[in-house]
Amino acid sequence: MTLTDAVASPSRALPAHVPVAVVGGGQAGLSLSWHLVQRGIEHVVLERDTIAHEWADARWDTFCLVTPNWQCQLPGWPYRGDDPDGFMVREEVVAFVRDYAASFSPPVHEGVAVTRLAPAAEGGYTLGTSAGELTADQVVLAVGGYHVPVVPPYAAALPPHVVQLHSQQYRSPSRLPDGDVLVVGTGQSGAQIAEDLHLAGRRVHLAVGSAPRIARRYRGRDMVDWLHDMGHYDLPVERHRDGEAARMGTNHYVTGRDGGRDIDLRQFAREGMQLYGPLTGVRDGELTFAPQLAAHLDRADRVDDNAKDLVDAHIERAGLDAPTEPRYTPVWAPETEPASLAADRIAAVVWAIGFRADWSWVRVPVFDGAGYPTHVRGVTAAPGLYVLGLPWLHTWGSGRFAGIARDAEFLADRVTELAASGAATGLDRTLALAAASSAARMA
Repeated sequence: MTLTDAVASPSRALPAHVPVAVVGGGQAGLSLSWHLVQRGIEHVVLERDTIAHEWADARWDTFCLVTPNWQCQLPGWPYRGDDPDGFMVREEVVAFVRDYAASFSPPVHEGVAVTRLAPAAEGGYTLGTSAGELTADQVVLAVGGYHVPVVPPYAAALPPHVVQLHSQQYRSPSRLPDGDVLVVGTGQSGAQIAEDLHLAGRRVHLAVGSAPRIARRYRGRDMVDWLHDMGHYDLPVERHRDGEAARMGTNHYVTGRDGGRDIDLRQFAREGMQLYGPLTGVRDGELTFAPQLAAHLDRADRVDDNAKDLVDAHIERAGLDAPTEPRYTPVWAPETEPASLAADRIAAVVWAIGFRADWSWVRVPVFDGAGYPTHVRGVTAAPGLYVLGLPWLHTWGSGRFAGIARDAEFLADRVTELAASGAATGLDRTLALAAASSAARMA
């Protein structure tokens, strides 16, 4: 059976009205759909491209997960392979998600982009799509928070010969022109792409940002195992020391490549990679960098040490028998910090500085001053409108394979409650929302 056989055909006409519309057919939207299918709630899933297309089309050739396979636990679909402590590569992740869809035949309409969402006059919502308009009593926005690749304005000042691409477009070293490559950013994508180029023998220049790092393994176990046992993936955002600001944080860099290992930028420097501080601009044919390389490397090491402190304390508190392990000792430190790099020295730039959210198509007043959707565990202030799949939606596990099942089930409960109340418009819907929001705060 092909994926197209298992899900609704992209050419199938949309209904004029549905009780529930789920926008986004990635793992978040599919997880919510699974729960709605189990409960017999009529709905559609609107996917602008194809299922798992972000995994298939927006990841590089050697991409793999940075969290162990055992954490891949979608509703009704646990990891079924024979390497739970391994790290699925891109093709395996694509198969995992697509096989999940095929397992329960969700009502997905592929190739349908939602271009506008607004309140309907009679209650509920109107969705403008590339396949026509429909209305829904309730809508779940399962589109994540990474919408538009970020490229700084000063990128236009680079010479025409320099090939520029975002990390989303990077595929392999062989697809870049011969010559030096500058990678800008050291989040998970930037650090792993720099490693990919470095291992291929390319001359790499890396602009190091403020992203933290974490060890792959410590005291006999993967750090993810320790963090899971200590409950870190279950920590609600309200209890995080940074509060809701944690939602805007950068993930730790580490890799699952070749069975998993640390990413040590200092070791890369020893081996010939040229490190710089954050890129600040392009002027007169020179790329300029802030003198913050040493500070960022030191901070990344401190974050790693802090995580190990937590593990040590957990082991002692629980009386566990675990091997001891010496702490990381820096293998390199910058003697000076390069302030500039001639643009004519590089053949390509990979921008790995993230994405920005674009909710401009949502014409419902549920956003804060920074344009972020305000919600409690995905329940917004607009009756029957929810968000799902965002980082730290509820816990650190939210937005990841590790926590999406819990978030989806919680919202499915809210959708079911509102549908059962028969609250389609007016005061009844407002009261139903208040009850849902109260349940979210108490859960």
